[in-house]
Amino acid sequence: MSDPLIPLLSRPLRGIMFKLASVLVFIIMQSLIKVVHVPAGETVFFRSAFAIPVIVVWLALQGQLATGFAAKHPVDHIWRGLMGTVAMGLGFAGLSYLPLPEVTAIGYASPLLVVILAAMFLGEKVRMFRMASVALGLLGVLIVLSPRLSVGPDTSTREAFGAMLVLGGAVFAALAQVFARKLVLTETTTSIVFYFSLTSTALSLVTIPFGWVWPTPFETALLISCGILGGTGQIFLMASYREADASLVAPFDYASMIFSLGIGLFIFGEVPTLTMLSGAALIILAGILIIWRERYLGLERAKARRAMTP
Repeated sequence: MSDPLIPLLSRPLRGIMFKLASVLVFIIMQSLIKVVHVPAGETVFFRSAFAIPVIVVWLALQGQLATGFAAKHPVDHIWRGLMGTVAMGLGFAGLSYLPLPEVTAIGYASPLLVVILAAMFLGEKVRMFRMASVALGLLGVLIVLSPRLSVGPDTSTREAFGAMLVLGGAVFAALAQVFARKLVLTETTTSIVFYFSLTSTALSLVTIPFGWVWPTPFETALLISCGILGGTGQIFLMASYREADASLVAPFDYASMIFSLGIGLFIFGEVPTLTMLSGAALIILAGILIIWRERYLGLERAKARRAMTP
C-alpha cells in the first residue's frame, strides 16, 4: 500500500501523509458516531465487526494473512482488547454529551498517562523532563475539564458526566497502549490490530442486555461506515509507521484538533471556548515535548551504539 498510492513522495513524506489520512478518517468516524443515537456498546460492535473484513482484505493483499492470524500470547491480546473495548465504549458514549473538539482534547490525556503507567507496570525509566511535560499536559487536561466540573449556575450535570466518560476512556486507552507495548515484543503489528478488532467485537456483545436498539436504515448505514472507516484508519496508521519513524509521524496526531475544530464548527455548530483551546494547547505542547525528547534520546542511543561498534 505504500509506493502505488503516493509514488512521487519520499518515504518520510508518505508516512506523514498516511498518518494525516488516518487521523482524518478517525475524526470523520467519530463525527458519524455523534449523529447516530444508539447505545455505546452497539456502536463498538459495528465499529469493530465491520473493520475486520477491511483488515483481512488488506492483509491478503499484503500477503500477511499468516502473520495477521498468528498469536503467541492470546491471553495478552484479550487483556489488551478488554482495555481497548472499554476505552472505545466510554469515548463513544462521551461524544453524545460533549462537543467533538473537547472530546478530542481530553483524549490527548491518553499518551500522557501512558508515560506514568509504563513506569508503573513496565518498569520504564521516566526522567524529570518527561515528568515535567506530563505535569504540563495534565494541567491542560484540568483546564479543559474545569468548566464541566465546576459548581455554578452554568454547570451541566449532563456535560460533567460526559467529561468523566471521556476521561475514563482516556485512562483505559492508556492501559490498552501499555498492554500493546508488551505485545509488540512478541507479536506482529498486524496480529495486534486483527485480534483487537476480533476481541472488541466479541466483548461488545456482552452489552446486548443493557439496551441495544434496532437502528434505522440510515443509522445502520452510518454504523457500518464507522466500521469501514475504523478499519481503513488502522491500515493508514500501520502504513504510516512502515514508511517513517514513529517519532517523525507521531506529532501529526495533533492534527486531529484542527480537523475536529473544523467539523465541530461547520457540521455541528460547536464554537470552541477560549478555555478549551488554552487547555488543548498545553496538552499538545506537552505531547510534542515528550515526542521530541524521545526522538533526541533515541538518536543519542544510536550514536552510542555506533561508537561502540568496532
